[in-house]
This record gives sequence, structure tokens and C-alpha cells, in this order.
Amino acid sequence: MGKPHDRGKTAARGYGGRWQRERLAFLAQHPLCTMCEREDRVTQAKVVDHIVPHKGDPHLMWSWSNWQPLCKPHHDVTKQSLDKGGNGKAPKLVRTDGW
Repeated sequence: MGKPHDRGKTAARGYGGRWQRERLAFLAQHPLCTMCEREDRVTQAKVVDHIVPHKGDPHLMWSWSNWQPLCKPHHDVTKQSLDKGGNGKAPKLVRTDGW
């Protein structure tokens, strides 16, 4: 049995073979993280992010106009914070020296 915070396996949430093919095609055409570019940095994107969370809506899920390429740190910290109503900044659990 999964943990209470589990949202199900990725394939069960729509991220199966079709998603993997579409994701790779999108990243081939959009290889750089959009958030890094806004910060004048060049970083390879590894994640295809839904700009507006799809929440099961197939149009939002599969529309390339609702996708953006992100690096993993921007997806996992910045975007997730914004989606949850935060300010997009990492929590203050990290010291200024990075530890």
C-alpha cells in the first residue's frame, strides 16, 4: 500500500508511453529551461512542466501551448512552490553558504 501522499504511479496519472514520446519531442524543440533564461543563465531543460496544472483535463495535459521546459531544480522547487501558492523561492532551510 502506498504512502498517504502518493498520487499513484506516473502511468496511472497519464504519464505513460505517450507522455514520454511527447516529452522527448518537446524537449528536442525546446532544450533550455525558461526560468533559467529569465535569469540570464543557460541550462538544459530536463522536465516538461504544465504551466496551468492539468488536474486530469486532457486539453491542458496534451496542449504544447500549456507546456514549458524547465530544469529539475526550477521544476522541483520554484514551480512547485508557485503551484502551492508560495512565492517560488526555496524554503529558508538552507544557510547562505548552501548547507
